[in-house]
Order: sequence, then structure tokens, then C-alpha cells
Amino acid sequence: MKMKPLCFVIMPFRTRKDANGKEIDFDDVYRSFIFKAIEAAGMEPIRADEETVNGIIHKPMYERLILCDYAVADLTTANANVFYELGIRHAVKPFTTITIYESTQQLPFDVNGVRCMPYSYSNNKVLTNVAADIESLTKQLKTDVKKKNTDSPIYQLVDGISFQNSVAHQKTDIFRDQVTYNEELKKLLKKTRSKKAIPSEIIKAIDEIVEKEIDVDNSEAGVLIDVMLSYRSLKAFEKMVSFIQSLPLYVKNTVMVQEQLGFALNRCGEQDEAISVLETVIKQNGPSSETYGILGRVYKDRFDAAIKDKNDILAEGFLDKAIETYRKGFEADWRDAFPGINVLTLLEIKGDKKSIETLAPVVTYSVERKLQSKVADYWDYATLLEIAVIANNEDDANRNLKSAIACQIEGNWMLETTINNLNLIIVARKKRKEKVTLLEKIKVGLTNQLK
Repeated sequence: MKMKPLCFVIMPFRTRKDANGKEIDFDDVYRSFIFKAIEAAGMEPIRADEETVNGIIHKPMYERLILCDYAVADLTTANANVFYELGIRHAVKPFTTITIYESTQQLPFDVNGVRCMPYSYSNNKVLTNVAADIESLTKQLKTDVKKKNTDSPIYQLVDGISFQNSVAHQKTDIFRDQVTYNEELKKLLKKTRSKKAIPSEIIKAIDEIVEKEIDVDNSEAGVLIDVMLSYRSLKAFEKMVSFIQSLPLYVKNTVMVQEQLGFALNRCGEQDEAISVLETVIKQNGPSSETYGILGRVYKDRFDAAIKDKNDILAEGFLDKAIETYRKGFEADWRDAFPGINVLTLLEIKGDKKSIETLAPVVTYSVERKLQSKVADYWDYATLLEIAVIANNEDDANRNLKSAIACQIEGNWMLETTINNLNLIIVARKKRKEKVTLLEKIKVGLTNQLK
């Protein structure tokens, strides 16, 4: 069943008075107007409760506020909490935030320039034009779904602003190191993953943590994503898919989680569903090196399967599709060498030496720039390793092999990804009667590191 987008409602609670003493029952405004309009737009409404700790809003509420697909903010009575939350929303979301107000209210100067939809409410505490107001808000929500016009004054007025300027695939690789969340659970998950036990026992231990320690509906997003990545590192892809499906919508519908859902579905053999998930992410959020990179992997796996089935025509079709998809990913962000190296690997399999000569220096430069500005990881050296073996440069291959295996490696799947690429190249070169001595040597070096 397709999940509905989540719409977070920012508004006062209970009955409040405006500056002129007019009483407004905001709970009724929510039930009779806002809730119905959101549902009519095909979304699921969620309103923050009033529970606070020493006057401070819970972190999960901030996460919902920031991560939800859509938001409606009622600015009536110029409530301080509402404006504070709206400011946060405008700072991190350029679009999909709709502001409304009771039509007789005087809006503060700072939001006079923000497009704001009025609704009608009488002095007798009654919505007086509720059917038309529901229709108007529903229409606006549906318009935002299609057009995603910029409604944040920050993004409208500050040219070129960007709060999320990191390379796409790094957000998962560095997540646990750079995101702050429940330290106790963070340490527990890390300790469990690092146990010297067979993977099935570690997976069982993580299952117990989820069952006993984590309230999925109310836990911090960081904890939930850590669990998801823990299943990924252990290659428990069916568990990973099941866990993602259990997440609250405001976490589940984020780009990172949807990308990882596509990744896991592919590893479970659900390739059609994986393609559907990833194409939806691209359609809704635009081109991304990470999304296209994972989608390219789906087509590469289909190519690999066709090769094993000895269906050469189908294999050629999926090979071209994978090259096209990875290329789109690299073009979406030249800083991200991940889709770039996959293009090179597949071009080598195809035997397109001319295209390799053109693209290889660009991918190499992309990695070298990252090495100058950030701490290197396994994928950086694995990329340079693959470039070296494609070029038959033994010195560079050996040097980058040593650097790659010296990095922190999360589970066998990282090594196996590189080994699989080498295997594909070996098969293609043998078919063309080309030497594979260096490839076989590097493959052995990586295979020896498998745990």
C-alpha cells in the first residue's frame, strides 16, 4: 500500500484570545478545517502535542517539523511558539510550507510578504465558511505537491543559499560520526555490531535492542537510521526493508531512507520495486548522484544476472542502461566519484577505451580533491584502485589496495562490491582475450580481507 505524505501542523492549542479579545478554539479549527483539508489532499496530518521537558520541545517534534514532506502553519494570534517553529521550517525547507490565518487578524510586519491564506471565523467561536476554506487549503496543498514553488522567504531573498552542500553518498557513510543522537543507544548499537560472533547472532542481538530499547514511533531519527544502517552493514537486507517499512512517515519518507530502501530491495531481489522507489525519489527531489548511483547498481545487477544466464542481448541492454544511469549520477554532482567509477568499470566491460580515456581523469580529479579536503575512506582508495587496474597500472593498484584495506571497513559488503566489479572486468577481458593477471592479483588481496 502506498504511504501518504505526512503534513505537519504548526498551530496554537486549545482556546486562545487574539489582541482584541476574540476567542478562537484552535482544537476545533484543527478538527473541522485543517485536518479535513489535509486528508482531502491525500496526506496524513500530524499535530505536535504540548508535552515539553522544562519548557523545551522534544527532539522528535523538531525532527517531524524539519523532515515532514509538507507543513501548515496557523499564524493566528501571532503565537510565539508557532513563529519560532515556522522560522525553523523556513530555514531548512525552501518549499511545501503553507501559512494560514484567521481573516480578521493583523499579521506581523515580518510575514506580510509571505503568501498567507485566510480562513473565516466568527466572534461566536464558529468557522463560518468551512467548506470553501477546506477547498482552498486542499487546492493549495495539491498545488505544492505538483509545483513545489519556493515559499520560504529565506530561500527567496538570499540568493544561492544552501544548508545541505555535502556530497550525496557521504551522508550515509559518515552518518554515525557526524550526527548527534541518543549516546547510550548509539554506543549499544556500535558495541553490538563490533561483537566477534557470527552475523546471525549479531542480527538477533540488534533485533532484541529494537524490541526492548527502541520505541519506533517516538525515538529520535538518528537512532532509527543507525538501526537501519546496522542491518545494512550485516547484509540483513530483508530485516532492513522490514524495519524501514515500520518507521514513522516523517523518517521513512526522507530521501536518505528511501534511497536505502531502494538499495535493500535490490539486494533482496525485488528489483522492479527498487526501481520504482528510486525513480519516485528522483521525480520528487530532482537528480542526485546517490539516487542515480543506487539505481545504476540495480541495472548493473540485472546486467550481471543476464550474463550468468548467457542472455547476451539482454545483458547489452542492461549494460547500456546502467552506464546511462551512472553517468546521470556523476553529472548530477561531479564531486561524487561513486557513480563516476561505476561508469568507468562498465565502459571497460563494454570495451569503450575512448570514453574511458576521456572520463578517467575527471573521476581521478574528483577523488583527489576530496582527499585534499576531507579524511579519506575506503571508497576513495577503492575508486583509485579500480582506475589503476583499468589502466593496468600495477604500482598505483598495489598502493591503493594497501590504503583501501587500511581504512575502516564496515562489513564484507564493501569489499565484495569492489571484488564484484573486478570479476565483471575479468570476465569481459577474458572474453576479449586480454590479460587479467593484475586483476586476479588485486582480487586475491581483497578476498583475503573478508571476515
